[in-house]
Amino acid sequence: MIQVKNLIKRFGPVTAVDNISFDVGAGEIVGVLGPNGAGKTTTIRILTCFHPATSGSATVVGHDVFHESMEVRRNIGYLPESAPLYPEMRAREYLEFRARLHGMARGDREAALRRVTERCWLGEFIDRPIGQLSKGMRQRVGLADALIHDPKVLVLDEPTIGLDPTQIRETRELVKELGARHTILLSSHILHEVEQVCGRAIIIKSGRIVASGSPDELRQRVSASSPLIAEISGPAEEIRQAVAALDGVGQVEIRSEDGWHRLAISPSQRADVRADIFKLAAEKGWSLREIRREVASLEDYFVKIVAEQQAPGI
Repeated sequence: MIQVKNLIKRFGPVTAVDNISFDVGAGEIVGVLGPNGAGKTTTIRILTCFHPATSGSATVVGHDVFHESMEVRRNIGYLPESAPLYPEMRAREYLEFRARLHGMARGDREAALRRVTERCWLGEFIDRPIGQLSKGMRQRVGLADALIHDPKVLVLDEPTIGLDPTQIRETRELVKELGARHTILLSSHILHEVEQVCGRAIIIKSGRIVASGSPDELRQRVSASSPLIAEISGPAEEIRQAVAALDGVGQVEIRSEDGWHRLAISPSQRADVRADIFKLAAEKGWSLREIRREVASLEDYFVKIVAEQQAPGI
């Protein structure tokens, strides 16, 4: 549904998007992550026909974003971070106006308005002036605008910004539901949101894709070198020395409380020594009440990959 090949965008001497390529298949929900200034928004603006690329190509539903921009716009729904709404118009008037711009017939407009009003929880606010709505409610109107023409592709830039916790949860559930009908490209600074909603994540740094994969795959890249946590009862120094002597164990940190010793064990060369620790405790007669690998989050991987990219010489 979305194909990006060797895309480059320069603003004078600044390269905002640096030779990136990726595909988004039908029905996928893909998250785009990156620090401020990474090139996420520029990429989105190229895909939604707001910026021309310097070189490379991009297509949406088979239509070239440069040569067939009107066809792209018919097939795409775009919610920018700050939705450009008319504050003097009522929400109903604005959505009807936007439906007319999409060339929808009157009967289709009325049906679409009912659909997005219900789906975006606008019922009691639909006849209020947009300027009197809260930021979160204006965000809902922007989402309804993106959905009004029932596009094949949705591009959502920070869709939960300004919403309260209940609305954030509802919006995330809505995005997952929309994934059954639409292909979705979602940009977000909220890494937990991408973990919950997206089937795949693309991390951009300095205009380049530095990693991509499912949230589970990205977490595993950190988890493989994450410390093991073990809680053992017995003589503290003997436990530390015996565990440190195991093959595949690097550094061992120990903290004692109430007769139990909590060990943070850094494996060397990505070794998994949990079975060896269990066997050691059994042989020594020590009580073992917990052994687990520290669970990494997408945030852990994001921080790690960005830090590596910022390191000198990289």
